[in-house]
Amino acid sequence: MARDIQAGDTFTHVRECDRYRPIYYAGASGDYNPIHTDPEAGKAAGLGGVILQGLCTLGWAVEAVAVFVGDPGKIRRVKVRFSRPVVPQDTLTFEGRVTAIADGRLTAEVSATNQRGEAVLKGAIIEAVL
Repeated sequence: MARDIQAGDTFTHVRECDRYRPIYYAGASGDYNPIHTDPEAGKAAGLGGVILQGLCTLGWAVEAVAVFVGDPGKIRRVKVRFSRPVVPQDTLTFEGRVTAIADGRLTAEVSATNQRGEAVLKGAIIEAVL
């Protein structure tokens, strides 16, 4: 039975960036930029150490909507703005809200904060078919 999704519905998704996540993601994506795998390179770049690839954070935002709608194959469009790097040991909370439903499509706005309450992703717009 399909769930009745309406504008205004909200959802939450939590993901942890464990210490190995940037290395795992480098292997999966091919993004071996040293700022993601070498703490000294991250420090030299002024980042304080290793940071997670932005596309992994994006993937988790998309995952939040995919879980909400029940099928990752329904995602159709994504627009995102990163506002702060994610570092190992961060726990991200993705908060989403359905902003519109029209023509068989859902539009959701998603943001994410780390455990310190700092925004790491703002105003992501993700569309999915219903």
